[in-house]
Amino acid sequence: MSKVIRSPRARVWRALVSPDELIRWDERRISLEAPIPNHPVPGRPARWRCRLGALSVEHCEDPLEVVPAERLRTAVRLASFEFEETYTLADQPPDATRLSLRLIAKNTLPLLGGELDRFDVRRLSAERVDQTLAQLQRWCEADA
Repeated sequence: MSKVIRSPRARVWRALVSPDELIRWDERRISLEAPIPNHPVPGRPARWRCRLGALSVEHCEDPLEVVPAERLRTAVRLASFEFEETYTLADQPPDATRLSLRLIAKNTLPLLGGELDRFDVRRLSAERVDQTLAQLQRWCEADA
């Protein structure tokens, strides 16, 4: 999925990687568990407390690939939900950014007493991507 955000690419990138901004635009994040100098750096995971429905859970992000203002690929563990997400940024004239978010998850998700099947995982993944892009778009465009 992707959205055109009416903000320059550098602005969108800063919103994606600055812990101070992430905590403000991503409504699911509660707190950063430990400061992260020079975030994001491959091999240096970030740990957050996040909301998953009514629960507070650990959200761990391990940067795998960082190409400033172009691509951020991260392995994510949110409670028992593990996935990889890739943000890709591209200029969208005039003075806008096309932000794409690709999420790759396993076909099933183990739960206490069962599992979610691939249709539930696909639905949850699509909802997460849509919500993330919409929140980021509102945040960046509010500054424009």
